[in-house]
Amino acid sequence: MHDIKAIRENPDVYDKLWAKRGLEPQAEKIINQDKLIRKAMSVVQDAEAARNKASKQIGAAMGKGDKEEAERLKAEVSGAKNVIAAMGAQVDGEKAQLSALLAGLPNIPFADVPEGEDEDSNVESHVWGDPRKFDFEPKAHDDLGEALGMMDFETAAKMSGSRFVILSGLLSRLDRALAAFMLDLQTEEHGYTETTPPVLVWDKALYGTGQLPKFEEDLFKTTGDHYLIPTAEVSLTNIVRESIIDADYLPRRYTAHTPCFRSEAGASGKDTKGMIRQHQFNKVELVSIVKPEDSEAEHKRMLGCAEEVLKRLELPYRVVELCTGDLGFGARRTFDIEVWLPSQDKYREISSCSNCGDFQARRMNARYKHAEKDNRFVHTLNGSGLAVGRTLVAVLENYQNEDGSVTIPEVLVPYMGGVTVIK
Repeated sequence: MHDIKAIRENPDVYDKLWAKRGLEPQAEKIINQDKLIRKAMSVVQDAEAARNKASKQIGAAMGKGDKEEAERLKAEVSGAKNVIAAMGAQVDGEKAQLSALLAGLPNIPFADVPEGEDEDSNVESHVWGDPRKFDFEPKAHDDLGEALGMMDFETAAKMSGSRFVILSGLLSRLDRALAAFMLDLQTEEHGYTETTPPVLVWDKALYGTGQLPKFEEDLFKTTGDHYLIPTAEVSLTNIVRESIIDADYLPRRYTAHTPCFRSEAGASGKDTKGMIRQHQFNKVELVSIVKPEDSEAEHKRMLGCAEEVLKRLELPYRVVELCTGDLGFGARRTFDIEVWLPSQDKYREISSCSNCGDFQARRMNARYKHAEKDNRFVHTLNGSGLAVGRTLVAVLENYQNEDGSVTIPEVLVPYMGGVTVIK
């Protein structure tokens, strides 16, 4: 959500930043709608004042025995009440229109975010590690997993359709080992609080983080009033919804390992083979709640926490800053971490770390006690630390051997019960 006062005071700034995201000017439309609301509210206030004044005069007129004046005043009160009811309904309607307008507009990017229309304009920040040189033709992860007899797409499709998989044996254990390793790293070394949140949430939680109303088609909804979370960002960020936090309680850092559910409505024909893009997948999520002045530093810190997972696994990766045209709906700045996949001979996204500023906090009404001013909105950040399935994919492909076996990264051996090779 956006600050209507800030839009009134800086319409050109907002339109300029929205234009970088490919939007037409919006500020004038917003300001005009706000004017309608304020005009209607002024009429309501005048009618309330007239009603209150006439109500007080009725008693005086009755006391003087002036029934005619009393009846006139009663009629005036009745008329004022009709105006209040009618204009009150108009205010509610105009506010709903403004709320819908603002709710459908994406966050504004920071002024120094690279400009561009799509991912081709993203800017590489840095690269870590050198891709392994194979003396044989590296296989894709799904070919490796199926040959091992531990990755089954066909059986999964019989019960659930496409974009599902069954892992078994040591690949299932590897999936669990990766999640446990990630959680231990983020909690024991990086100060995140491990959390087990709901994976079923109401629409207001998804509205708070920006998935609703714009992206409902990407969500799975139950027959009741709940949605399955597309990411634990939703649950973790909403921990602070409708609350006023003590300043000393910030920053708050949460992590969770949860299943995530996405319809992939806009991914027709993309990554239909393998585990890269599925309807159900596991992810270790990172969320930070901070004061506004700390959010940019926290963003870099979060990025480093996510990168450390790949460094410990010794998986080559690069970091790119997303351009304005590739930013997510709620983000002001986003860094993507892309891991090297030998079978595709390129880097693929494995984490997105985003600074949302106060965009989500306004939608959730999440604030903190400020020492000198009124309560202020917190800033929220989120990132993958990491997508477990995609990390498993990267391990399989980068650690594969010519005979089809897969060496376990050294840091994971304790989590694998001492197993060093899957074969």
